[in-house]
Amino acid sequence: MTRTVLPTTDELRARARTALDRIGAVVPEGGDFQARTPLTGEGLFALPAATGADTDEAITAGRAAFLTWRTTPAPRRGELVRRLGELLREHKSDLADLVTIEAGKIRSEALGEIQEMIDICEFAVGLSRQLYGRTIASERPGHRLAETWHPLGVVGVISAFNFPAAVWSWNTAVALVCGDTVIWKPSELTPLISLACDHLLARAADEVGAPRDVHRLLLGDRSVGEKLVDDPRVALVSATGSTRMGREVGPRVAARFGRSLLELGGNNAAIVAPSADLDLAVQGIVFAAAGTAGQRCTTLRRLIVHRDIADTLVERLTAAYGRLPIGSPFDETTLVGPLISAKALDAMRAAVARVQAEGGKVLAGGNRRLAEAAPSAAYVEPVLVRVEEQSDVVREETFAPILYVLTYDTLDEAIALHNDVPQGLSSSIFTRDQQEAEIFLSAAGSDCGIANVNIGTSGAEIGGAFGGEKDTGGGRESGSDAWKAYMRSATNTINYSGELALAQGVSFL
Repeated sequence: MTRTVLPTTDELRARARTALDRIGAVVPEGGDFQARTPLTGEGLFALPAATGADTDEAITAGRAAFLTWRTTPAPRRGELVRRLGELLREHKSDLADLVTIEAGKIRSEALGEIQEMIDICEFAVGLSRQLYGRTIASERPGHRLAETWHPLGVVGVISAFNFPAAVWSWNTAVALVCGDTVIWKPSELTPLISLACDHLLARAADEVGAPRDVHRLLLGDRSVGEKLVDDPRVALVSATGSTRMGREVGPRVAARFGRSLLELGGNNAAIVAPSADLDLAVQGIVFAAAGTAGQRCTTLRRLIVHRDIADTLVERLTAAYGRLPIGSPFDETTLVGPLISAKALDAMRAAVARVQAEGGKVLAGGNRRLAEAAPSAAYVEPVLVRVEEQSDVVREETFAPILYVLTYDTLDEAIALHNDVPQGLSSSIFTRDQQEAEIFLSAAGSDCGIANVNIGTSGAEIGGAFGGEKDTGGGRESGSDAWKAYMRSATNTINYSGELALAQGVSFL
């Protein structure tokens, strides 16, 4: 199904301007940096890009602000994040408009992204009173051994287009309550939502009396990110993007003994066991595979189905794919919006052609839609492909809505297929067999940072740490104890005995 009524570029430009005006964010005029929309594939505004001097000044200012911010009591730092959350709630609809215009997300997903930001602010406010250390038993009488946590410094956040605001908030809300300052280099594809978020945080800082330079925004190309990566004044670089990008960022930060938090690619799989509730599975699979037009790092890309139920499940999935409404993400009935660019469509087509050449059979999708209405945009049907083996193309991540279907006979075989990819982000199993579920969640099961039962691979809650293993980078953001990445620990020994007792019974002098 196709929704053929698309807004024009002029209408989208006006809608973006209205949202920004309501938020109070100013769009700087002029420059070679272009804000674009995937809804039509055309440009919206010309913006100035940050220079090398701008980046250096931002790092200098962030470092100076850190020296004050780190000694501000953590609950007071939490007040800044609390106010940010209130402003995000107040401007939720306008912020969601900007996400849809720049990233192409359907309305419900865009609103969901802003809700994630509100949720992480609430989490971080609570965290500001729970940055706990620990007391450790000392082997020496009259001594106390303790672990304390302290702010790290300037945090550079490099974010991707697909979650243009939420990933920034995961890092920023937590980093701020930990006592760090933040410099944000967003995706070149999403500058408008970045301007809006930066303005709201600046407003919150003014209202609660926090230093304005606790946060800086730098719009620009990869050269801006490279300066954050290489500058020793940036204590932590949190980078979200492709594995290729992570292979560049990680070693460069490590070369200067800085810290990196990497959230990279995913090639996520779901196992569907014979006992699975197929009604539940179909719904979870289709959303995980086709939601956000397949442009989530947690998108379902491989489906590993028991041979006994494979034909039945594939038939149901093929029918569901044929009913997916594709079109304007502002249309409330649309489920699949555009790919981010024509380049993404080319990569999708190339991957499908490769797997077909290897004998893969396309069961549904793959046709371009709305080409006449929006020739510069990339609307496409999600693709369902049945394959006999996990070839190189299947083991790669293509950032588009392609779902490869494989079959298995034993659970051991399914888990081996599941883990036989370089990436290790998100995973799931659909089963009503408790033993199968427990095996999947055990050390002998999924090797991913996220493992789910009877739910798809996408859609993480902020209360849990988010991140993956292997080529996904090993980073953790958002909930649980991910806050420790933004702080440094110190081990303290306090001698109140009045005597000097050396460890391990050493005698000296």
